[in-house]
Amino acid sequence: MATVLCATAALPGRPAAATETGTPKPYAFAQDATTVQGATGTTDAVRLEPGGTYRSSLGKDGKLYYRLELDATSNAYVAATAVPRRGAKVAYSDGVKVSVQDGNSGSCSSSTTAHFGASQSPHPIAAWASREIGPGKYACQTAGTYYVVVERTGAPVSPASPPSSPDAWDLELSYVSEPRLKKAGSTSAPETWNSASPVALQGDARPRRGGAGFTTAGALEQGVWKDEISPGQTLFYKVLVDWGQQFYATAELGSSSGGEGFTGFMGTALVMSLYNPVRGLVTDAGAGYDGSQRAAALDPLPPVEYDNRYAFNDRISGMRFAGSYYLVVHLAAQVADKFGDGPFGLTLRVRVDGAAQTGPAYAGRAVPQGVFDSATGDSVPATGGTGPAGSGGSDDGTTMKLVAVGGIGTGTVLVLALGVWTVAARRRATPRGW
Repeated sequence: MATVLCATAALPGRPAAATETGTPKPYAFAQDATTVQGATGTTDAVRLEPGGTYRSSLGKDGKLYYRLELDATSNAYVAATAVPRRGAKVAYSDGVKVSVQDGNSGSCSSSTTAHFGASQSPHPIAAWASREIGPGKYACQTAGTYYVVVERTGAPVSPASPPSSPDAWDLELSYVSEPRLKKAGSTSAPETWNSASPVALQGDARPRRGGAGFTTAGALEQGVWKDEISPGQTLFYKVLVDWGQQFYATAELGSSSGGEGFTGFMGTALVMSLYNPVRGLVTDAGAGYDGSQRAAALDPLPPVEYDNRYAFNDRISGMRFAGSYYLVVHLAAQVADKFGDGPFGLTLRVRVDGAAQTGPAYAGRAVPQGVFDSATGDSVPATGGTGPAGSGGSDDGTTMKLVAVGGIGTGTVLVLALGVWTVAARRRATPRGW
């Protein structure tokens, strides 16, 4: 075990937050994403494969189609992350809408729309849609060809809502397939759960860098964490939440030293959003800012349960999978006009309550494999220790994995350590923030 600890102690980490200031970097698209052209009609729609991640773009007033070939047993989830290009302007109601339709234009599920909201600050936003197999309310139950429809939305321009820029938005599409259960169970959402807010976590905050996209999200576990964020920037974090566990999070924007001429108030300066393992928006919270410290806390969420999917409330139905949940924190670009370019201190208080429970018995494997299994993936465990205080740990969870292999030989450990060192060195080149 001593050999393992020595090997992990030498692993390089990401640069400290203080060294990464200035203009926020672009969104970090998945390195293995396939570039595809969205079709303007169903006839030429390109096929998306389960487990795939894709890059595309969506023009002003655009509506694009992508094709799915589905069986009659699996649930399909498709999410579209819209990324306005640098310098774009967005209005309150601007957003992206995603739906899954059959060959007769019938909707397979409730389509969702993500908006930029009151901050009117351009940043990555994600919407999702699904084809679900089940009794009663579900349509699209047969095997066949279906279509993902991605479109821009927005209300007419008004004096209170200035026009958005006509530039195209970049898209990152992800497609996850969930197998059926071995044995059918309840079709009702749990009626009762602990909705009380827990006592806030205390203690010294440990440094952890947020990523610049879903695939580069910084791994967190239960604890108090600190980072830095600049106006216009979006930071991504991921937390493993197992079956039966409840997730709580608070984001605190630190006070500003400001300076002469920097005063005022912003009604929505900080926005924290929670996405589930298929990048479906669960809930969000915002906070205003006047230069003094402010906090945004997610309302209590139910324990992760398979049957949550039968709820009508998005905050409950979104908590239907175990796996990596994503905290996405954005600081409005307009904060710079009132309080300077920053960066500003950011504190995250993350709690994962409850013992992990046995999950549902699936009849097959999800694609990509392990997306709903918290025992796999590349995040650190949802609860437990995080290494020495102030160390910051390993952003991709590899340090924790090496520590867990105490029973293997010294030579194998050294090989693993060298492999992780190579991965970490490459990831340092990945852009962060937006």
